[in-house]
Formats: sequence, C-alpha cells, structure tokens
Amino acid sequence: MPESYLVIGGSGFLGRYIVEALLARGDKNVAVFDVVQRHFDVTFYNGDLANEVEVGNAIRKSAATCIFHTATPSPTAINQNQDIFYKVNVLGTRTIIAAAAAHGVPKLVYTSSAGNVYNMTDLIGVDERLPIPEQQLDAYNKSKAQAEALVLEANGKEGLHTVALRPAGIFGPGDRTALPGIVSVIKNNQTRIQIGNNNNLFDWTYVGNVVKAHLLAADKLLDPPLDTTTVLQNYPPSITLTTGKYTVPTSFSRPPGPIVGELTPELEQAYWAFKEGRQPKTLTRSKFDPLTPEALDIEPTYPLQVAGQTFFITNGEPMYFWDFLRAMWKALGHENPTSRIVIPSSFGLILGTMSEWFSRLLGREPGFTRGRVYYCNTHRWFNIEKARRVLGYEPDVGIEEGIKRTAAWWKEEQVKADNSVH
Repeated sequence: MPESYLVIGGSGFLGRYIVEALLARGDKNVAVFDVVQRHFDVTFYNGDLANEVEVGNAIRKSAATCIFHTATPSPTAINQNQDIFYKVNVLGTRTIIAAAAAHGVPKLVYTSSAGNVYNMTDLIGVDERLPIPEQQLDAYNKSKAQAEALVLEANGKEGLHTVALRPAGIFGPGDRTALPGIVSVIKNNQTRIQIGNNNNLFDWTYVGNVVKAHLLAADKLLDPPLDTTTVLQNYPPSITLTTGKYTVPTSFSRPPGPIVGELTPELEQAYWAFKEGRQPKTLTRSKFDPLTPEALDIEPTYPLQVAGQTFFITNGEPMYFWDFLRAMWKALGHENPTSRIVIPSSFGLILGTMSEWFSRLLGREPGFTRGRVYYCNTHRWFNIEKARRVLGYEPDVGIEEGIKRTAAWWKEEQVKADNSVH
C-alpha cells in the first residue's frame, strides 16, 4: 500500500522542497498543513499547529501514514515576540505527536537543528553523543531542543515511530532566512569587516541534501536495526564534491594518529592512504569513535537504527566561516575588497555587550549582539558518519555548486522584482 504524506510546514522553505521531492519521485498522496497556502499542486489544509482538532482533521482527511514536521518560526524572528518559538516548536510539536498517536500514524520525521548542542564554545567534529547544554544560545534553540526531546520520547509509544534530523546552516534557492542577511552586508558596504581571525570551521548544508536525508529517514524509519559487524566493516568514502582529495578528520579519512616508536610498514601505509584520500583496509577505530563496538555497548538506545535516533545532517564540507560568506558575495557579483578591517573577537564581545545595553535602554532590539560574535567565531562542524552509515545519506550537491545555484536564484528574483516595478 502506498504511503500518504502530510508535510507540516509544507509552504515553507524546507517543507516545499520536501513536497517537490516526493512528487518528483512519483508519490501521489502528498498533502500540506500550514498557515498559508503558496502552492496549489497538492491538497492543502489550513490550521493552527497548536490546535489538536485542526491537526487531527488534516491527518484524518489526508490518511497520513508519514508526517514530516518542518514547521518553525524563522530564527530571525528572535527580535519579535519570543513566545512564538515556544508555541510553535514546543506546543505545536506536542500537539502533532498527540494527534499522530490518536490517528494511528506510524511515522514522524522531525526537522530539528544542529544548534541544539551549541553552547557558545567550539564544536569540532562532534557526534550525536554530545548532550544538550543547559544554557541555550537563544529562545529559538531552546525551543527546538525541547521539541526534539518530545519527539524522541514519543518513539515506540502507541505505534508511533519517530526520528529527529539536525541539519546545520541550511541554504539554497528560496532561502529567505540566511541569504537576506548575507546580501544586506553588501548593501551596507560592510564586506570589508571581519570579526575574528577566520580560523573557525563552520558547517553549511545545501537544502537539497537536507531533503534527501528526510526522505531516507522516512523510508527507513520502520526498518529493523542494522547488524553491527556489517556496518562497521564498510567505511564510507571521502566526500569530495567541492574539496576533491582534501580531507577532514572524519569517517575513514581520519589520520592514523601519532606514531609512537618505530615507523612500521603498516603505519606508513596508513599515513599515505590518508594523505592520498584512499581507504585504508585495516584502520583501527579509536576509542573516541561513536561506532566502535565498545561505544555501541554503552549507548542507552541502539544507534544503528533510525527509530528513536538523532542524526546530524551537513554537507560534510566544513568551511572557514568568512570564506563561505565571501564565496557567496562573489557569486552574487560583488567584488570582495582586498583589504579588511579585522575586529578581534574579544573586542567584538565588548561591542556586542554595549549594543545590547544601549538597545535595552532605548527599548529596541539590538542590531549587534554577543551571540552573533560567538556565532561567527566558534568552530561548528559535525560528524555525519552515523547518518551516512545508518540512513545511507550522502550529499549530492557540494558547497561550491550550492553557492552557484543560490546566487543564480537570487539574481533571477531581483530581475523579477525590478520588472514588476517598471
């Protein structure tokens, strides 16, 4: 029997891409639940996410067997009423879970956020074992973490199976969250300014890759757990979409570690295999690896399954933070200045503090904050080996290609806007 999909938030950026991907692969039973209808190629249900009756009606009428929950206020709404984050992300998610269970829906795929684990310090190749910090960056991340906890807690109850995906830095054509801010820096003639030393790696993820992960999670959500031996013997290849043979220390491309004592032929072979991007056949996984038998034995839930799990989703191509912005500015047609004004991060934090104080006194939202300084100065990149092994996830569109597609879309939108004015 074919699946019936209900995409909650299906009029939004990611949700619309999921709808299009389902239609493109031939799925016939696709419906959307949202507060506004922007497209007319699938059945649409209007309603309040926090109203269980309205959500339940959409589930019943669509005969949903799988729900994609992508609805969330934009993180840029942080300058508005912050109660909206709790209402949509927490109360809305609780409502969806209750309605799904009441109507016998077996699958729920939740779009969480890699920001759940951000604690304003460096996150260098972290995996899903990293706990949620007690202190969140802002109301948005706090509410997303609370919603994710509700989703995972609901797994296995009343016939409902759940999974939470944590994409990082989603961008692509149609993006009206990150891209407008990137463009505004050009308009304000601020591309010369750099906060921090630009030594921090940051994960961005092309929207099409995030969609692929969602469909994989939905398709495999009811699958039985994978066999440990089979999974651990098959190393995923290096991700070379943008960087070619250059590797980062994740998956099998991690270096063999410090050599203590004699340089044996085996160690030398492992070294050159790493340098040349080849898969070493006898790599020993370290105790820090999340997928060693020892690590799997102490996990509270079995990581080699989809149900009840979280998965970081990225392009697997972390970039220096300001390099990504400059690449995007260049693709948009901006000539990046050769000279730069580099503001030390310590001084940036002082400026952010002063901005917050003055804004509070004046009764307005600050345009520059300490949170933004932390955001562009800390390492934030994630180990996606679990997603690659369990979901079978591999990014299809590299960072470089993603930037080209995004910039081309933005330029087309500007032409349309200009034509409409004239």
